[in-house]
Amino acid sequence: MAIQKNKSFAVSKDVLFQEVSGETVLLDLASESYFGLDEVGTRIWTLLNEDKTAVEMVDVLLEEYEVERETLEGDVRDLLTALIEAGLLEQ
Repeated sequence: MAIQKNKSFAVSKDVLFQEVSGETVLLDLASESYFGLDEVGTRIWTLLNEDKTAVEMVDVLLEEYEVERETLEGDVRDLLTALIEAGLLEQ
């Protein structure tokens, strides 16, 4: 799936989320499935809720973590793709 780098995302209306000890638990009400995000995934989820585009998320995360841009872009793309495929996110 191709992620459009300059478009923001919308969290599905069927998703509830709660941050617990730096990690986030997502509940998809439609499928009754739970998903867990680690610290970095939680930060990406926060940025999603701030209407950031994929490019903006990468720029913010580069300031916060020591990682190569190419690696980070791949990781962000992979998480966004997984969230979209799970029906938790729309682009």
